[in-house]
Amino acid sequence: MTYLVAPDRYERMTYRRSGRSGIRLPLISLGLWHNFGQERPLSTQREICRRAFDLGVTHFDLANNYGPPYGSAEENFGAILASDLRPYRDELMISTKAGWDMWPGPYGDGGSRKYLLASLDQSLRRMRLDYVDIFYSHRFDPDTPLEETLGALDSAVRAGKALYAGVSSYSPDQTSEEVALMRGLGTPLMIQQPSYSIFNRWIEDGLLDVLGKEGLGCIAFSPLAQGLLTDRYLHGIPADSRAATSRFLTRDAVTGDVLAKVRALNQIAGRRGQSLAQMALAWALRDPRMTSVVIGASSVGQLEDNLGALSRLEFTGDELAEIDRVA
Repeated sequence: MTYLVAPDRYERMTYRRSGRSGIRLPLISLGLWHNFGQERPLSTQREICRRAFDLGVTHFDLANNYGPPYGSAEENFGAILASDLRPYRDELMISTKAGWDMWPGPYGDGGSRKYLLASLDQSLRRMRLDYVDIFYSHRFDPDTPLEETLGALDSAVRAGKALYAGVSSYSPDQTSEEVALMRGLGTPLMIQQPSYSIFNRWIEDGLLDVLGKEGLGCIAFSPLAQGLLTDRYLHGIPADSRAATSRFLTRDAVTGDVLAKVRALNQIAGRRGQSLAQMALAWALRDPRMTSVVIGASSVGQLEDNLGALSRLEFTGDELAEIDRVA
């Protein structure tokens, strides 16, 4: 069936400027880290992506090794582009990253020029694209000079394979150094993508100040703390949950103290008329220096519930203080 996009899609979303760039991103972006590999039906993935765009989500965030298996999220998204979203390519922001392990041997991991540029070429082939809108260095590589890593981002932009350059999970000091190096190359960094949530506030200790000063946007991944800040864990650890099955959130990390905090936060959300996930997303967006947050979704219903956070973004001082006391 031919996909007909919702004509009122831009009336359903709020967009925020990314730093001092000319780009505005939706407050909530769709990430394809989980749920878009070969283990999930492509039909479900199509439904999620189509519904997201219908609701004004213009930014789709990927990386070379998203799946599983590695590369499959990009392959599946390429198929969705071909079947549904290709006519709207110029309305989309598509990002991908390289930095973590992707293929065997010394050239399939890290921050070398060889790895980053080879990975970008592979990503473009998998997604059937001529360019991505943002290409990220996914992590700091202590074995590669920053000049080499950032030079590869500059080359990608100059070659027309990416429109903007970004970095992910770099410290405040590293980010300051990167900003200066990239400006010297003539390809300013546009955005930084760190982890950030009610339970993980490290970016408040300097990084947000650097980004605000230097004019970079900030887009947070894991704003729901790998699913902890949802109703999934209110009664313990479900057998099919990420804490029970994933290496990114371990069962040992979900202690009784953590679950007590989750339940207390859920009570605050309930008084606000929100789900815990909605409140957690709104909380992560409360600082105007935050451009967007990246969410995952395993179903259209979950996507719609998360986007419901946009209906109430404001917090009272008492609510913020209570959240701080709990978390």
